Amino acid sequence: MSIGFHSFRSRTFSIMAALLLTIGVLGAFGAASHNTALGDSSIARGAGKTIIEGGTGASGGFVPVITTVAFHAERKDGVVTGAFECLAFAPLFGSGADSGVFNVNAMYVTGTVRTAVVNGDTATLTGTAMITGLGAGNNVPFTFTVREGGPGANAVLVTGGLRFNETLLEGQFEIGKK
Repeated sequence: MSIGFHSFRSRTFSIMAALLLTIGVLGAFGAASHNTALGDSSIARGAGKTIIEGGTGASGGFVPVITTVAFHAERKDGVVTGAFECLAFAPLFGSGADSGVFNVNAMYVTGTVRTAVVNGDTATLTGTAMITGLGAGNNVPFTFTVREGGPGANAVLVTGGLRFNETLLEGQFEIGKK
């Protein structure tokens, strides 16, 4: 009788283990499927620290400019929504000991993304923004073109008649595939 009991208990344990393993695997696939579905609505997103190529340019003495940029664009029920933020800092002094201290607010752009187009690893976001500093104004159109990647990835902001070629120093830009 004890042999039958141990056999029953061993078989029950095996069945329970297989059932728990099956539930775990199905749960993992379900979670991956769920996360993929959520990710499908994301068109582009990212944040980081960039440097403006050429800084202030020849007219500004080629003073370096560092930005903090953050953006996201999603498609919900066929409508593109999102936001764009860019805060640019320059040093007070173009050369010398304090030329590496970025504490002058040169420009702030805060906007709403209205359209987004993905072409491979690049997204182009357009919208309108409120801008202070360079190119200041309300409801100013902007275009932000961004290439997917980490440090070294490129972005271009065009707004208020100005063009800023940016290189990502820290952070990540992600482009959705849908």
